[in-house]
Amino acid sequence: MSYKPDNRLESEIRNLAQYIKRFRIEIARINKGDPDSNFRNMSDHLDAITQHTDSATHNILQNLEGIADLVGQLQDKTEDDDTNEVCDAVMEKATNAMEECTFQDITGQRVTKIISSIRFVEERVNAMIELMGRDMIEAEVEGLPEPEPDPEDADADLLNGPQLPGQAISQDDIDKLFA
Repeated sequence: MSYKPDNRLESEIRNLAQYIKRFRIEIARINKGDPDSNFRNMSDHLDAITQHTDSATHNILQNLEGIADLVGQLQDKTEDDDTNEVCDAVMEKATNAMEECTFQDITGQRVTKIISSIRFVEERVNAMIELMGRDMIEAEVEGLPEPEPDPEDADADLLNGPQLPGQAISQDDIDKLFA
């Protein structure tokens, strides 16, 4: 009886090696390019969105409460029924606007879930980078071509958008440029 070698194991090992090579290239792509547009900073940007939305909502609510207080003061000073009717309508609108501000809480909860998921993936990617060797990944990055610009967004490089706290150019630095 002759022995016929089973090539399935060799085929699976080759497939696995090709998969690992493609995976290295993809990890290198994730870590290449503009730090503000790559994967590493996405959870920080979402955190910033949540913080800014929370701050803006807080300011909106404070202003609406101030408006309600002023309308209450106006109502206390007038006996005119028409004026009181208008004040009641303004109070109703202010109250409705305050109630609508609950969107921030719901948005914050959803964004927090997304941030958690992104951080989980970031941790896994970073663990894989460490296992594969950061030096090896950085060497892969050097060999990758620059990503093609999106023809639909010709002005993308001009639009930096809001910066993360601590990374933005300060107003003092901008003023020095024009001095």
